[in-house]
Amino acid sequence: MTAAAPAAPSPVRLLLASASPARAATLRSAGVEPLVLVSGVDEPAVVERYGVTDPQDVALVLAKAKAEDVAARWEEADGAPDDGVLVIGCDSVLELDGEAFGKPADAAQALERWKGMRGRSGVLHTGHWLIDAREDDDGPVTGATLGAVASTTVHFADVSDAELEAYVATGEPLAVAGAFTLDGLGGAFVKGVEGDPHTVVGIGLPLLRELLAEVGVRWTDLWSPRA
Repeated sequence: MTAAAPAAPSPVRLLLASASPARAATLRSAGVEPLVLVSGVDEPAVVERYGVTDPQDVALVLAKAKAEDVAARWEEADGAPDDGVLVIGCDSVLELDGEAFGKPADAAQALERWKGMRGRSGVLHTGHWLIDAREDDDGPVTGATLGAVASTTVHFADVSDAELEAYVATGEPLAVAGAFTLDGLGGAFVKGVEGDPHTVVGIGLPLLRELLAEVGVRWTDLWSPRA
């Protein structure tokens, strides 16, 4: 009678604290199938509470707030793994002339912003906050909570009024920080980037890999099994 094979170790699961389909798609394209739970953070209230104005600080405190909110609610969510997860919260803001721009409030504001952005360059800051909510028989694996910001310079094309009006009419700019996308309809209006392009989409894979290493997790540990 042969001995039973040892049980395979539980996979490391990443929980994305974001409603962004672009962030989830970026992870999937990189071989990571995330769990998703959307945060219920009141972003203006968080910024006011921390009293931050620097664009990088705004991105980081919002990412932290989203990760903490989701980590606190995850244990009660349906399908939550018994051995816990790694929670990643992200938030992006565009810095232009020292000011932080998130999602525009309406179409008029999106159009106004684009008229100020076209033909110029800005910096897209994406804050990342990782919480190690894994547990084993002895309790939390590390209990670590840490974050960092990835920044990428974005060069915008000199887009005509007619093109901007057509773009804003699609509704896409209203759903994203800085009122533009790199991986969507707005991609034709971006002449180039300096830095990690994933950051502009909303989650910097190289930075996330470094944060995971801080809690002893290899990036390849997150890869989904391939048939």
